Amino acid sequence: MGFFNLLKKHDQPSDEYTVRKTYSIIREGAQFPPDDSIKRLAKYKRMRKLFEGNHRDVYERATDILKDSPQAKQLEKLYIAINLADILVTKPADLLVGEPVHFESGLDDTSEEQKALNRYVEENDLNQLLHESAMSNGYRGDAWIKVRFGYRQDYSELIARGLEIPEDAKMESVVEHVNANSVFPEFSAGNVKQIKAVNIAQVEWVETEQTEIPFLNVERHIPGHIFYTRYRLYQNGVDVSGGAPISVFNIGEEVPTGREEDHEETFLPHIPVFHIPYKSIDDSYFGIGGLEKIETVFAAINDRLVQIDYILWKHSDPTAYGPDLESTNGAVQFGGKYIPVNKDDPTPGYMVWQAQLDAAFKQLDMLLSIVFQMSETPQWLFGTTMSGDNSGGTGTSHTDGAAIKARFMPILSKVKRIRAHYDRAVRDALWTCMLLEKAVGVIDVENAVYPRAIWSDGLPKNEKELAEIMQIRTGGKPTIDVRGAIKQQDDVDDEKADEVIRRIEEDEKTTSGFVDGSIFNKEGPENSHSDEDKEEIAEEDGS
Repeated sequence: MGFFNLLKKHDQPSDEYTVRKTYSIIREGAQFPPDDSIKRLAKYKRMRKLFEGNHRDVYERATDILKDSPQAKQLEKLYIAINLADILVTKPADLLVGEPVHFESGLDDTSEEQKALNRYVEENDLNQLLHESAMSNGYRGDAWIKVRFGYRQDYSELIARGLEIPEDAKMESVVEHVNANSVFPEFSAGNVKQIKAVNIAQVEWVETEQTEIPFLNVERHIPGHIFYTRYRLYQNGVDVSGGAPISVFNIGEEVPTGREEDHEETFLPHIPVFHIPYKSIDDSYFGIGGLEKIETVFAAINDRLVQIDYILWKHSDPTAYGPDLESTNGAVQFGGKYIPVNKDDPTPGYMVWQAQLDAAFKQLDMLLSIVFQMSETPQWLFGTTMSGDNSGGTGTSHTDGAAIKARFMPILSKVKRIRAHYDRAVRDALWTCMLLEKAVGVIDVENAVYPRAIWSDGLPKNEKELAEIMQIRTGGKPTIDVRGAIKQQDDVDDEKADEVIRRIEEDEKTTSGFVDGSIFNKEGPENSHSDEDKEEIAEEDGS
């Protein structure tokens, strides 16, 4: 392999050089996926298998080592996979958006900007979108969200049948996921952390009753514009160099996209596709997932479980030895194998494995502890400990807020790191929603506002403790208004909080009526006295 080929294959560390491509990565005659994306896509595929619990499809170290031994078939049947990967990426997502995220424009609650912001969050189910993204991001290391202006529902079937789109259907700003497997960014010259274009390329298999033909749909984003293209694909084998099979194609001729326009102007100063890394470093654009560093530890845990299970099964019916059973007319029967011995040989018995399983269980405990340490996840986050060492307790005896936070400091620090990436991306997305609707005249605002996100740490709060702290800090003065209290307690927006306040006021009027309290200070007819009565009362008092 020559020097230039060595550079083209990117076999050297990325901090030793930069690469500026003078050609489009998706073009007729090129390979898809690009050669420098195979490793990343293979990692996504391997980590997805671990997350789903399909460890057998990724690693089978024990069966591979003993594949030529008589135990190979037994090990294959006894294969056990413990799916720790699922809970390790689910818990951070729960803590990230377990309590809904709130967004403020910094303007009045009745302003058009704040109303639009509330609408974006509610209609796009933003909290659910962030939870799903955080879970997938946990095993991939990369997540993407895209903002577009269009119909939320897919009306392509109506159009294909010549039917009209419903009159009440309206175009709006939509925030949606983009599968990281389909994103191929193009980097700026000299800066690996900045991109100049984003290609969203998806393989589509068009099936008929007799054929299956692959096509490549490409959505290329540059600031202010989107270009759509479609290519015919030709299969070119499978690449397994990254530890997972990745189908490889050759890009063929360009074909019509089927769209009315293949060029769309966005009126935006930026690309409306936002990258969210799970964990990032300064010399790489793509993120680091929560599972790839402990991938081999998962394999070791499963192998140890297989070994323990195999030993217990094997010695549940051990081989026996003793006198020849034929000479005893079959008076004694054994379920397992039997080795006949002479009368001068040792007393009949069982052939058992004398070694203890303690060492295997100790190693299993150590491997489990390593997994939780490397994933920055305290075992007591689940209410108990999975490894044998319970010296750290279960974490259920701490009720003080500060004690709970100190107990969960590793996972809280991890969630804060993840939140920093999501905070920027989701605020950029909401700002883009407002820019798009302002450009097409859906909302009448002077300037699109960049929102502020209010996150919670996901831990249970001691409301009494917080109230007492605020009372001390303010000298007993109120620290929250009625609307703010309702929003915080019920997790609602301004409009719903105002509706609750209105209902409370109506209930007060219904209960107390419309009678003014000052009426009880007025003299009634029975208490009123004429002038003659007053003079008589005065004379009596004088006497």
